[in-house]
Amino acid sequence: MKNNPSVLINSELPLPSFVKGKVRDIYDLGKQLLIVATDRISAFDVILPCGIPDKGRVLNQISAFWFAETKNIIPNHVIEMVNDVHVLDKYLPANKRFTYPEYLVGRSMIVKKVKRLSVECVVRGYLAGSAWVEYQKSVTAFGLPLPKGLLESQEFPEPLFTPTTKAETGHDLTMNMEALIKELGATLANAVKEKSLAIYNFARKQAIAKGIIIADTKFEFGLEHDKLSVIDEMLTPDSSRFWDVKLYKVGQSQPSYDKQPVRDWLTKSGWNKEPPAPMLPPEVIESTSRIYRTAYEKLTGKKLT
Repeated sequence: MKNNPSVLINSELPLPSFVKGKVRDIYDLGKQLLIVATDRISAFDVILPCGIPDKGRVLNQISAFWFAETKNIIPNHVIEMVNDVHVLDKYLPANKRFTYPEYLVGRSMIVKKVKRLSVECVVRGYLAGSAWVEYQKSVTAFGLPLPKGLLESQEFPEPLFTPTTKAETGHDLTMNMEALIKELGATLANAVKEKSLAIYNFARKQAIAKGIIIADTKFEFGLEHDKLSVIDEMLTPDSSRFWDVKLYKVGQSQPSYDKQPVRDWLTKSGWNKEPPAPMLPPEVIESTSRIYRTAYEKLTGKKLT
């Protein structure tokens, strides 16, 4: 699988690199950026040696779907999707053009350059994950008091806004509103909270009608000439916790439309969660790929192209 040509581990374009993330390779087009979603996968903050077929296309196209659906709530950084490789001709001078690889189609987008805010805006609608662990000890989630007697995976009375720092390495750290205001200023801090909750509430109503519960998600924002925009990815299986409405049961953990099979296998493998990560077996790779494709098809009502 590592050498499978249908799996894009690294994009290699003759363009200036802007940044290389865990999943996305971002290139500098001058006034714009080209974001390529690869099939890389990380777990426990370590990039694995194999990719997940179709993962990058799923992330890119789900993001595109939600950017379009929420543009009346908040502007976003998308200029256009790369549905034909020759759209790049509009953004590169004649002497900088090259033979564009076909893998760009469906897994890349051209976006505006904005000033990225140094926080991640997390919204949680259900008591799960680390929030459940904390709740059992202190009846709080990320320091916020909650009603007594809630069960695992139970819906909160109101969604929680739990921003974090955006760490370049290691783990993000939880922030309260006081810390967020100190970082961004009161006006901007309140704006990202308001928009994060508005996007989440809009999206979860749409998703639940299509059979998916968005238990929690995270957003990133940027400023374009002091105007707030949502950026990066949006409401994907990598940035969100998706549950199947038909399988949802309060009082237990839920199967997720994400890389949970990868985490489960790695945990059982005895890996110490330090690089290098082990190669995944073919059946785990295929099941994870299928989960990503299913999430896309349920949310958009379309087959992946």
